Amino acid sequence: MYTSSPFNRHAANAYKQVGVQSVVDGASPHTLIQLLFDALETSLNAAKGAMQRGEVEEKGRQIGKAVRILEEGLKAALNPEQGGEIAENLASLYNYSITQLTLSNLRNDVALLENVQSVLAPVAQGWREIG
Repeated sequence: MYTSSPFNRHAANAYKQVGVQSVVDGASPHTLIQLLFDALETSLNAAKGAMQRGEVEEKGRQIGKAVRILEEGLKAALNPEQGGEIAENLASLYNYSITQLTLSNLRNDVALLENVQSVLAPVAQGWREIG
């Protein structure tokens, strides 16, 4: 019924962006952090798959996205004044994860990426349980 023309792909992407923007616009701060953790998990899994398939460009793109989520999303959302020691510990964990992901990308090391996944999983799970 519908053909896969550039216009249709553009329209589908625009629709998807509107849907995502609608979710973000109406989300609570807690939900926004949860969305960031979900996006981070998706990027890390995609990076791992790309690394295992030898897709260097996609691996780099996904790791870069994960680093941006950590740096510009999760870490930037921390409030050291309100969060105190917990915020400081999370900032340290995010910095550690960024370093490990950078090394994973440079060395093409799946184990380093998996380590990041394992140290961040309890934090992400905690956010899910709080909600």
